Amino acid sequence: MAKSKNHTNHNQNRKAHRNGIKKPKTFRKPSTRGVDRKFLRNLKFARKHNLKPKDQLLRAQKRADERAAMKCTKIRL
Repeated sequence: MAKSKNHTNHNQNRKAHRNGIKKPKTFRKPSTRGVDRKFLRNLKFARKHNLKPKDQLLRAQKRADERAAMKCTKIRL
């Protein structure tokens, strides 16, 4: 009895390239579908209270001014 064929890759490469091998689509953000509701709710509030870069700089400057004022009052005492 003749041995049977074990494996062949004949024509598979040509078939794959006929319509082109395409890269998988990359999405900017992963979907939140199926994620824990409690986590998503917290995430919403966390994002809501994040400051814009401009406001963040203003807040940092305000705090620096307050610290400088506190140092001056401590030195006087």
